[in-house]
Amino acid sequence: MERNHTIMQFFEWHVKADGTHWNFLRENAARLKEIGISSIWIPPVTKGLTPDDNGYGIYDGYDLGEFDQKGTVRTKYGTKEELLDAIAVCQEHGLCIFADVVMNHKAGADDTETFQVIEVDPMNRNEEVSEPFEIEGWTKFTFPGREGKYSAFEWSFDHFNGTDYDARTDKTGVFRILGENKHWNENVDDEFGNYDYLMFANIDYNHPDVIKEMLSWGKWLSDTLNCDGFRLDAIKHINHEFISSFAKEIINHRGDDFYMVGEFWNSELESCRQFLNEVDYQIDLFDVPLHYKLHEASKAGCDFDLSTILENTLVQSHPMNSVTFVDNHDTQPNEALESWIEDWFKPSAYALILLRKDGYPVVFYGDYYGIGGDEPVPGKKEELERLLFARSHKAYGEQEDYFDHPNTIGWVRRGVEEMEGSGCAVVISNGDEGEKRMYIGEHRAGEVWTDITRSRADQILIEEDGFATFPVNGGSVSVWALTENADN
Repeated sequence: MERNHTIMQFFEWHVKADGTHWNFLRENAARLKEIGISSIWIPPVTKGLTPDDNGYGIYDGYDLGEFDQKGTVRTKYGTKEELLDAIAVCQEHGLCIFADVVMNHKAGADDTETFQVIEVDPMNRNEEVSEPFEIEGWTKFTFPGREGKYSAFEWSFDHFNGTDYDARTDKTGVFRILGENKHWNENVDDEFGNYDYLMFANIDYNHPDVIKEMLSWGKWLSDTLNCDGFRLDAIKHINHEFISSFAKEIINHRGDDFYMVGEFWNSELESCRQFLNEVDYQIDLFDVPLHYKLHEASKAGCDFDLSTILENTLVQSHPMNSVTFVDNHDTQPNEALESWIEDWFKPSAYALILLRKDGYPVVFYGDYYGIGGDEPVPGKKEELERLLFARSHKAYGEQEDYFDHPNTIGWVRRGVEEMEGSGCAVVISNGDEGEKRMYIGEHRAGEVWTDITRSRADQILIEEDGFATFPVNGGSVSVWALTENADN
Protein backbone atom coordinates (compact mmCIF):
# COMPACT_ATOMS: atom_id res chain seq x y z
CA MET A 1 0.00 0.00 0.00
CA GLU A 2 1.33 3.43 -0.96
CA ARG A 3 1.61 6.14 1.64
CA ASN A 4 -0.57 9.21 1.27
CA HIS A 5 0.59 11.64 -1.41
CA THR A 6 1.26 15.32 -0.64
CA ILE A 7 2.40 18.22 -2.82
CA MET A 8 4.68 21.02 -1.69
CA GLN A 9 4.43 24.35 -3.53
CA PHE A 10 8.15 25.08 -3.53
CA PHE A 11 8.15 28.88 -3.73
CA GLU A 12 6.56 32.03 -2.36
CA TRP A 13 6.42 35.50 -3.89
CA HIS A 14 9.56 36.79 -2.14
CA VAL A 15 11.99 33.96 -2.82
CA LYS A 16 15.36 35.68 -3.24
CA ALA A 17 16.07 36.70 -6.83
CA ASP A 18 19.70 35.57 -6.66
CA GLY A 19 19.51 32.48 -8.83
CA THR A 20 19.96 29.98 -5.97
CA HIS A 21 16.47 28.52 -5.73
CA TRP A 22 17.01 25.45 -7.93
CA ASN A 23 20.10 24.61 -5.90
CA PHE A 24 18.10 25.02 -2.68
CA LEU A 25 15.53 22.56 -4.01
CA ARG A 26 18.24 20.04 -4.90
CA GLU A 27 19.77 20.36 -1.44
CA ASN A 28 16.41 19.84 0.29
CA ALA A 29 15.06 16.99 -1.84
CA ALA A 30 16.01 14.21 0.56
CA ARG A 31 14.54 16.01 3.56
CA LEU A 32 11.28 16.80 1.77
CA LYS A 33 10.81 13.12 0.93
CA GLU A 34 11.64 12.20 4.53
CA ILE A 35 8.92 14.43 6.01
CA GLY A 36 6.23 12.98 3.75
CA ILE A 37 6.23 15.13 0.61
CA SER A 38 5.70 13.13 -2.59
CA SER A 39 5.45 15.85 -5.26
CA ILE A 40 7.00 19.28 -5.80
CA TRP A 41 5.21 22.12 -7.60
CA ILE A 42 8.01 24.31 -8.92
CA PRO A 43 7.55 27.95 -10.03
CA PRO A 44 7.52 28.94 -13.71
CA VAL A 45 10.83 27.85 -15.21
CA THR A 46 10.69 30.18 -18.22
CA LYS A 47 12.45 33.53 -18.77
CA GLY A 48 10.48 36.50 -17.48
CA LEU A 49 10.55 40.14 -18.52
CA THR A 50 13.11 41.08 -15.80
CA PRO A 51 15.83 39.15 -13.89
CA ASP A 52 13.73 39.16 -10.72
CA ASP A 53 10.39 38.28 -12.36
CA ASN A 54 8.65 35.36 -10.64
CA GLY A 55 7.99 33.78 -14.02
CA TYR A 56 4.39 34.88 -14.42
CA GLY A 57 5.55 37.83 -16.56
CA ILE A 58 6.62 35.25 -19.16
CA TYR A 59 8.80 36.45 -22.02
CA ASP A 60 10.23 33.36 -23.75
CA GLY A 61 8.84 29.89 -23.13
CA TYR A 62 11.88 28.23 -24.69
CA ASP A 63 14.41 29.99 -22.45
CA LEU A 64 14.76 28.04 -19.20
CA GLY A 65 17.82 29.97 -18.08
CA GLU A 66 19.98 29.28 -21.12
CA PHE A 67 20.13 32.47 -23.19
CA ASP A 68 21.25 36.04 -22.49
CA GLN A 69 17.88 37.73 -22.69
CA LYS A 70 16.18 40.43 -20.61
CA GLY A 71 19.43 41.25 -18.84
CA THR A 72 20.24 37.75 -17.62
CA VAL A 73 21.07 34.21 -18.65
CA ARG A 74 19.57 32.59 -15.56
CA THR A 75 16.00 33.11 -14.48
CA LYS A 76 15.15 34.37 -10.99
CA TYR A 77 15.60 30.81 -9.77
CA GLY A 78 18.82 29.74 -11.55
CA THR A 79 20.18 28.34 -14.80
CA LYS A 80 18.72 25.64 -17.02
CA GLU A 81 21.50 23.29 -15.97
CA GLU A 82 20.74 23.86 -12.27
CA LEU A 83 17.02 23.36 -12.93
CA LEU A 84 17.48 20.04 -14.71
CA ASP A 85 19.92 18.89 -12.03
CA ALA A 86 17.43 19.73 -9.26
CA ILE A 87 14.64 17.87 -11.06
CA ALA A 88 16.83 14.80 -11.52
CA VAL A 89 17.85 14.76 -7.84
CA CYS A 90 14.21 15.13 -6.74
CA GLN A 91 13.16 12.24 -8.94
CA GLU A 92 16.05 10.11 -7.64
CA HIS A 93 14.54 10.60 -4.17
CA GLY A 94 11.09 9.57 -5.38
CA LEU A 95 9.65 13.07 -5.69
CA CYS A 96 7.42 13.93 -8.67
CA ILE A 97 7.89 17.34 -10.29
CA PHE A 98 4.94 19.48 -11.42
CA ALA A 99 6.00 22.49 -13.51
CA ASP A 100 4.05 25.77 -13.42
CA VAL A 101 2.92 26.58 -16.97
CA VAL A 102 1.99 30.15 -17.96
CA MET A 103 -0.02 30.24 -21.21
CA ASN A 104 -2.38 33.19 -20.86
CA HIS A 105 -0.11 36.07 -21.93
CA LYS A 106 3.36 37.21 -22.93
CA ALA A 107 5.36 40.12 -21.50
CA GLY A 108 8.48 42.13 -22.26
CA ALA A 109 8.17 42.29 -26.07
CA ASP A 110 11.26 43.04 -28.15
CA ASP A 111 9.62 45.76 -30.23
CA THR A 112 6.44 47.72 -30.80
CA GLU A 113 3.96 47.43 -33.66
CA THR A 114 1.21 49.70 -34.93
CA PHE A 115 -2.30 48.27 -35.13
CA GLN A 116 -5.99 49.07 -34.64
CA VAL A 117 -7.79 48.60 -31.33
CA ILE A 118 -10.99 49.46 -29.53
CA GLU A 119 -10.84 50.42 -25.87
CA VAL A 120 -13.29 48.54 -23.62
CA ASP A 121 -14.62 49.15 -20.13
CA PRO A 122 -12.34 47.26 -17.70
CA MET A 123 -15.39 46.43 -15.59
CA ASN A 124 -17.32 45.12 -18.63
CA ARG A 125 -15.02 44.03 -21.44
CA ASN A 126 -18.01 43.55 -23.75
CA GLU A 127 -18.72 47.29 -23.63
CA GLU A 128 -16.76 49.37 -26.14
CA VAL A 129 -15.88 52.88 -24.94
CA SER A 130 -14.16 54.23 -28.07
CA GLU A 131 -14.18 54.18 -31.83
CA PRO A 132 -11.43 52.15 -33.51
CA PHE A 133 -8.05 53.87 -33.26
CA GLU A 134 -4.40 53.11 -33.81
CA ILE A 135 -1.89 52.38 -31.05
CA GLU A 136 1.75 51.45 -30.79
CA GLY A 137 1.81 48.29 -28.73
CA TRP A 138 4.53 46.04 -27.32
CA THR A 139 3.58 42.88 -29.21
CA LYS A 140 6.62 41.92 -31.33
CA PHE A 141 8.55 38.97 -29.89
CA THR A 142 11.60 37.90 -31.92
CA PHE A 143 13.80 36.48 -29.12
CA PRO A 144 17.11 37.73 -30.56
CA GLY A 145 19.15 36.09 -27.80
CA ARG A 146 17.83 32.63 -28.71
CA GLU A 147 18.18 33.05 -32.48
CA GLY A 148 15.48 30.52 -33.35
CA LYS A 149 16.83 27.60 -31.30
CA TYR A 150 14.07 25.10 -30.37
CA SER A 151 11.42 27.14 -32.25
CA ALA A 152 11.47 29.66 -35.09
CA PHE A 153 8.02 30.98 -34.15
CA GLU A 154 7.90 34.75 -33.67
CA TRP A 155 4.95 36.57 -32.17
CA SER A 156 3.23 39.67 -33.54
CA PHE A 157 0.04 41.58 -32.75
CA ASP A 158 -1.93 39.15 -34.93
CA HIS A 159 -1.27 36.42 -32.34
CA PHE A 160 -2.83 38.45 -29.52
CA ASN A 161 -6.34 39.79 -29.01
CA GLY A 162 -5.73 42.40 -26.34
CA THR A 163 -3.10 44.57 -24.67
CA ASP A 164 -2.98 47.25 -21.97
CA TYR A 165 -0.54 49.95 -23.08
CA ASP A 166 -0.19 52.44 -25.94
CA ALA A 167 3.46 53.49 -26.19
CA ARG A 168 2.56 56.31 -28.57
CA THR A 169 0.40 58.18 -26.04
CA ASP A 170 1.68 56.53 -22.83
CA LYS A 171 -1.90 55.48 -22.11
CA THR A 172 -3.00 52.38 -20.21
CA GLY A 173 -6.34 50.62 -20.54
CA VAL A 174 -7.87 47.42 -21.85
CA PHE A 175 -7.51 47.52 -25.63
CA ARG A 176 -9.11 44.84 -27.79
CA ILE A 177 -7.07 44.28 -30.95
CA LEU A 178 -9.03 44.51 -34.21
CA GLY A 179 -8.69 42.30 -37.29
CA GLU A 180 -10.13 39.29 -39.05
CA ASN A 181 -11.63 36.84 -36.54
CA LYS A 182 -10.47 39.12 -33.71
CA HIS A 183 -12.68 39.08 -30.62
CA TRP A 184 -12.58 38.00 -27.01
CA ASN A 185 -12.87 34.26 -26.70
CA GLU A 186 -16.30 33.22 -25.43
CA ASN A 187 -15.14 30.06 -23.61
CA VAL A 188 -13.75 31.90 -20.58
CA ASP A 189 -14.95 33.06 -17.19
CA ASP A 190 -17.74 35.66 -17.40
CA GLU A 191 -16.44 37.95 -14.65
CA PHE A 192 -16.21 41.54 -15.98
CA GLY A 193 -18.51 40.44 -18.80
CA ASN A 194 -15.69 38.45 -20.38
CA TYR A 195 -12.44 37.67 -18.55
CA ASP A 196 -10.35 36.60 -21.54
CA TYR A 197 -8.06 39.58 -20.95
CA LEU A 198 -5.97 39.50 -17.76
CA MET A 199 -2.64 41.29 -18.35
CA PHE A 200 0.19 42.14 -20.78
CA ALA A 201 -0.25 40.91 -24.38
CA ASN A 202 -3.15 38.46 -24.23
CA ILE A 203 -2.66 35.31 -26.30
CA ASP A 204 -5.39 34.74 -28.91
CA TYR A 205 -6.56 31.14 -28.72
CA ASN A 206 -8.83 31.68 -31.71
CA HIS A 207 -5.72 31.78 -33.92
CA PRO A 208 -4.78 28.40 -35.47
CA ASP A 209 -1.04 29.16 -35.58
CA VAL A 210 -1.11 30.05 -31.88
CA ILE A 211 -2.87 26.80 -31.01
CA LYS A 212 -0.34 24.77 -33.01
CA GLU A 213 2.63 26.57 -31.44
CA MET A 214 1.38 26.29 -27.86
CA LEU A 215 0.66 22.57 -28.21
CA SER A 216 4.13 22.06 -29.65
CA TRP A 217 5.68 24.11 -26.83
CA GLY A 218 3.84 22.15 -24.15
CA LYS A 219 5.24 18.87 -25.49
CA TRP A 220 8.74 20.37 -25.77
CA LEU A 221 8.61 21.69 -22.21
CA SER A 222 7.39 18.40 -20.71
CA ASP A 223 10.09 16.47 -22.57
CA THR A 224 12.89 18.93 -21.81
CA LEU A 225 12.11 18.97 -18.08
CA ASN A 226 11.17 15.29 -17.99
CA CYS A 227 8.61 16.42 -15.43
CA ASP A 228 5.71 14.40 -14.05
CA GLY A 229 2.95 16.96 -14.48
CA PHE A 230 1.90 20.56 -15.05
CA ARG A 231 0.24 23.20 -12.92
CA LEU A 232 -1.74 25.34 -15.40
CA ASP A 233 -1.85 29.03 -14.50
CA ALA A 234 -4.86 31.36 -14.90
CA ILE A 235 -7.04 28.94 -16.84
CA LYS A 236 -10.28 30.80 -16.28
CA HIS A 237 -8.91 33.39 -18.73
CA ILE A 238 -7.99 30.85 -21.44
CA ASN A 239 -10.28 29.21 -24.00
CA HIS A 240 -11.60 26.17 -22.13
CA GLU A 241 -11.65 24.20 -25.38
CA PHE A 242 -7.93 24.81 -25.78
CA ILE A 243 -7.26 23.71 -22.18
CA SER A 244 -9.12 20.47 -22.92
CA SER A 245 -7.15 19.92 -26.14
CA PHE A 246 -3.87 20.81 -24.43
CA ALA A 247 -4.47 18.33 -21.61
CA LYS A 248 -5.42 15.58 -24.03
CA GLU A 249 -2.42 16.15 -26.29
CA ILE A 250 0.13 16.36 -23.49
CA ILE A 251 -1.22 13.29 -21.70
CA ASN A 252 -1.24 11.34 -24.98
CA HIS A 253 2.34 12.48 -25.54
CA ARG A 254 3.67 11.79 -22.04
CA GLY A 255 1.45 8.95 -20.88
CA ASP A 256 -1.61 8.52 -18.68
CA ASP A 257 0.37 9.09 -15.49
CA PHE A 258 1.18 12.68 -16.48
CA TYR A 259 -0.70 14.82 -13.94
CA MET A 260 -2.36 18.19 -14.43
CA VAL A 261 -3.97 20.62 -12.01
CA GLY A 262 -5.43 23.96 -13.02
CA GLU A 263 -5.69 27.29 -11.25
CA PHE A 264 -9.35 28.11 -11.90
CA TRP A 265 -9.69 30.96 -9.43
CA ASN A 266 -13.42 30.99 -8.77
CA SER A 267 -14.96 30.63 -5.32
CA GLU A 268 -18.30 29.43 -6.73
CA LEU A 269 -18.56 25.66 -6.61
CA GLU A 270 -20.98 25.50 -9.54
CA SER A 271 -18.48 27.32 -11.78
CA CYS A 272 -15.79 24.81 -10.82
CA ARG A 273 -18.14 21.92 -11.60
CA GLN A 274 -18.99 23.42 -14.97
CA PHE A 275 -15.32 23.83 -15.86
CA LEU A 276 -14.52 20.23 -14.95
CA ASN A 277 -17.34 19.12 -17.22
CA GLU A 278 -16.06 21.29 -20.06
CA VAL A 279 -12.56 19.80 -19.89
CA ASP A 280 -13.96 16.28 -19.44
CA TYR A 281 -12.26 15.84 -16.04
CA GLN A 282 -8.83 15.56 -17.68
CA ILE A 283 -7.35 17.89 -15.07
CA ASP A 284 -7.95 18.53 -11.38
CA LEU A 285 -8.64 21.94 -9.86
CA PHE A 286 -7.36 23.76 -6.81
CA ASP A 287 -10.18 23.92 -4.26
CA VAL A 288 -10.62 27.69 -4.20
CA PRO A 289 -14.05 27.43 -2.51
CA LEU A 290 -12.44 25.55 0.40
CA HIS A 291 -9.65 28.14 0.69
CA TYR A 292 -12.23 30.90 1.14
CA LYS A 293 -14.13 28.84 3.71
CA LEU A 294 -10.89 28.41 5.68
CA HIS A 295 -10.18 32.13 5.36
CA GLU A 296 -13.67 33.03 6.57
CA ALA A 297 -13.34 30.63 9.50
CA SER A 298 -10.00 32.13 10.52
CA LYS A 299 -11.45 35.65 10.48
CA ALA A 300 -14.72 34.88 12.24
CA GLY A 301 -13.35 32.82 15.12
CA CYS A 302 -15.99 31.25 17.31
CA ASP A 303 -18.75 32.92 15.28
CA PHE A 304 -18.04 30.53 12.40
CA ASP A 305 -20.00 27.26 12.42
CA LEU A 306 -17.26 24.65 12.02
CA SER A 307 -19.82 21.96 11.23
CA THR A 308 -20.29 23.68 7.83
CA ILE A 309 -16.58 24.06 6.99
CA LEU A 310 -16.68 21.62 4.06
CA GLU A 311 -20.05 22.62 2.62
CA ASN A 312 -20.02 23.90 -0.97
CA THR A 313 -16.40 22.92 -1.48
CA LEU A 314 -14.84 20.98 -4.34
CA VAL A 315 -13.38 18.36 -2.00
CA GLN A 316 -16.88 17.57 -0.79
CA SER A 317 -18.57 17.45 -4.21
CA HIS A 318 -15.67 16.21 -6.41
CA PRO A 319 -13.16 14.61 -4.03
CA MET A 320 -11.22 12.90 -6.84
CA ASN A 321 -10.65 16.20 -8.67
CA SER A 322 -9.85 18.49 -5.74
CA VAL A 323 -6.38 19.77 -4.93
CA THR A 324 -6.74 21.28 -1.48
CA PHE A 325 -4.57 24.08 -0.13
CA VAL A 326 -4.49 26.54 2.76
CA ASP A 327 -2.59 29.46 1.22
CA ASN A 328 -0.35 30.13 -1.79
CA HIS A 329 1.80 32.82 -3.43
CA ASP A 330 -1.25 34.82 -4.54
CA THR A 331 -3.10 34.71 -1.21
CA GLN A 332 -0.08 35.60 0.92
CA PRO A 333 0.00 39.10 2.47
CA ASN A 334 0.15 42.07 0.08
CA GLU A 335 -0.39 39.99 -3.07
CA ALA A 336 -3.06 40.03 -5.76
CA LEU A 337 -5.55 37.67 -4.12
CA GLU A 338 -4.61 38.32 -0.49
CA SER A 339 -6.77 36.15 1.76
CA TRP A 340 -4.24 34.93 4.29
CA ILE A 341 -5.51 32.41 6.81
CA GLU A 342 -5.04 33.77 10.33
CA ASP A 343 -2.12 32.35 12.29
CA TRP A 344 -4.20 30.80 15.08
CA PHE A 345 -6.29 28.75 12.64
CA LYS A 346 -3.57 27.66 10.25
CA PRO A 347 -2.73 24.33 11.99
CA SER A 348 -6.43 23.46 12.05
CA ALA A 349 -6.74 24.34 8.37
CA TYR A 350 -3.81 22.08 7.53
CA ALA A 351 -5.33 19.27 9.60
CA LEU A 352 -8.48 19.59 7.50
CA ILE A 353 -6.59 19.07 4.24
CA LEU A 354 -3.86 16.67 5.38
CA LEU A 355 -5.68 14.21 7.62
CA ARG A 356 -8.87 13.49 5.72
CA LYS A 357 -9.33 10.84 3.04
CA ASP A 358 -10.35 13.17 0.22
CA GLY A 359 -8.39 15.70 -1.80
CA TYR A 360 -4.75 15.99 -2.90
CA PRO A 361 -3.27 18.47 -0.40
CA VAL A 362 -0.61 21.14 -0.95
CA VAL A 363 1.75 22.48 1.70
CA PHE A 364 2.80 26.06 0.94
CA TYR A 365 6.51 26.95 0.98
CA GLY A 366 5.66 30.20 2.78
CA ASP A 367 3.98 28.29 5.60
CA TYR A 368 6.84 25.82 5.93
CA TYR A 369 9.99 27.90 5.33
CA GLY A 370 8.48 31.36 5.95
CA ILE A 371 7.84 34.43 3.80
CA GLY A 372 10.49 37.01 2.95
CA GLY A 373 10.17 40.57 1.71
CA ASP A 374 9.57 43.78 3.65
CA GLU A 375 7.03 42.13 5.95
CA PRO A 376 8.47 38.68 6.71
CA VAL A 377 6.34 35.90 8.18
CA PRO A 378 8.07 33.05 10.06
CA GLY A 379 7.47 29.50 8.93
CA LYS A 380 5.69 26.77 10.88
CA LYS A 381 8.11 23.96 10.08
CA GLU A 382 7.73 22.01 13.33
CA GLU A 383 3.94 22.20 13.44
CA LEU A 384 3.64 21.19 9.80
CA GLU A 385 6.10 18.33 10.13
CA ARG A 386 4.01 16.84 12.94
CA LEU A 387 0.90 17.01 10.76
CA LEU A 388 2.84 15.59 7.81
CA PHE A 389 4.00 12.74 10.07
CA ALA A 390 0.37 12.07 10.95
CA ARG A 391 -0.59 12.08 7.27
CA SER A 392 2.25 9.79 6.28
CA HIS A 393 1.94 7.27 9.14
CA LYS A 394 -1.53 7.57 10.70
CA ALA A 395 -4.27 9.03 8.43
CA TYR A 396 -5.51 5.83 6.78
CA GLY A 397 -8.62 3.72 6.73
CA GLU A 398 -12.30 4.28 7.23
CA GLN A 399 -13.27 7.85 8.12
CA GLU A 400 -16.14 8.84 10.40
CA ASP A 401 -17.05 12.47 10.98
CA TYR A 402 -18.32 14.07 14.17
CA PHE A 403 -19.30 17.44 12.73
CA ASP A 404 -22.05 17.86 15.30
CA HIS A 405 -21.14 21.10 17.09
CA PRO A 406 -20.58 24.65 15.76
CA ASN A 407 -17.32 25.16 17.66
CA THR A 408 -15.85 21.68 18.16
CA ILE A 409 -15.62 19.12 15.37
CA GLY A 410 -13.76 15.87 14.97
CA TRP A 411 -13.21 12.82 12.84
CA VAL A 412 -11.48 9.48 13.09
CA ARG A 413 -9.45 7.43 10.65
CA ARG A 414 -9.60 3.83 11.80
CA GLY A 415 -6.32 2.73 10.24
CA VAL A 416 -5.40 -0.20 7.98
CA GLU A 417 -3.48 -3.42 8.65
CA GLU A 418 -0.91 -2.58 5.96
CA MET A 419 0.20 0.50 7.93
CA GLU A 420 1.08 -0.78 11.38
CA GLY A 421 -0.07 1.54 14.14
CA SER A 422 -2.15 3.65 11.74
CA GLY A 423 -5.35 5.41 12.67
CA CYS A 424 -5.94 8.79 14.28
CA ALA A 425 -8.55 10.98 15.91
CA VAL A 426 -8.61 14.69 15.07
CA VAL A 427 -10.39 17.35 17.14
CA ILE A 428 -10.61 21.04 16.19
CA SER A 429 -11.98 23.92 18.28
CA ASN A 430 -12.55 27.53 17.23
CA GLY A 431 -13.95 28.43 20.63
CA ASP A 432 -13.33 27.18 24.15
CA GLU A 433 -11.59 24.01 25.21
CA GLY A 434 -13.67 21.04 24.12
CA GLU A 435 -13.77 17.31 23.58
CA LYS A 436 -15.22 14.68 21.30
CA ARG A 437 -16.24 11.15 22.24
CA MET A 438 -15.50 9.11 19.13
CA TYR A 439 -15.43 5.47 18.12
CA ILE A 440 -12.04 3.98 17.19
CA GLY A 441 -12.97 0.27 17.20
CA GLU A 442 -13.18 -2.52 19.79
CA HIS A 443 -10.01 -4.10 18.41
CA ARG A 444 -8.09 -0.99 19.56
CA ALA A 445 -9.27 -1.34 23.18
CA GLY A 446 -6.50 -0.87 25.69
CA GLU A 447 -4.29 1.21 23.40
CA VAL A 448 -2.90 4.48 24.72
CA TRP A 449 -3.09 7.43 22.32
CA THR A 450 -1.24 10.74 22.59
CA ASP A 451 -1.42 14.07 20.79
CA ILE A 452 0.99 14.24 17.83
CA THR A 453 0.71 18.05 17.76
CA ARG A 454 1.97 18.15 21.38
CA SER A 455 -0.73 20.66 22.25
CA ARG A 456 -1.96 18.30 24.96
CA ALA A 457 0.05 16.09 27.34
CA ASP A 458 -2.86 13.72 28.09
CA GLN A 459 -2.71 9.99 27.56
CA ILE A 460 -6.03 8.70 26.25
CA LEU A 461 -7.01 5.05 26.83
CA ILE A 462 -9.20 3.44 24.19
CA GLU A 463 -12.06 1.88 26.15
CA GLU A 464 -13.42 -1.67 25.88
CA ASP A 465 -16.30 -0.56 23.65
CA GLY A 466 -13.83 1.07 21.22
CA PHE A 467 -14.74 4.62 22.22
CA ALA A 468 -12.58 7.32 23.81
CA THR A 469 -13.03 10.97 24.71
CA PHE A 470 -10.46 13.17 22.98
CA PRO A 471 -9.87 16.71 24.31
CA VAL A 472 -8.68 19.83 22.45
CA ASN A 473 -7.52 23.22 23.65
CA GLY A 474 -9.51 26.30 22.77
CA GLY A 475 -8.79 27.66 19.29
CA SER A 476 -6.58 24.69 18.52
CA VAL A 477 -6.26 21.24 16.96
CA SER A 478 -5.15 17.95 18.48
CA VAL A 479 -4.29 14.79 16.54
CA TRP A 480 -4.49 11.67 18.67
CA ALA A 481 -2.77 8.45 17.66
CA LEU A 482 -1.16 5.32 19.06
CA THR A 483 1.71 6.31 21.32
CA GLU A 484 4.38 4.22 19.58
CA ASN A 485 6.38 6.30 17.08
CA ALA A 486 4.04 9.28 17.57
CA ASP A 487 7.00 11.44 18.62
CA ASN A 488 9.17 10.67 15.59
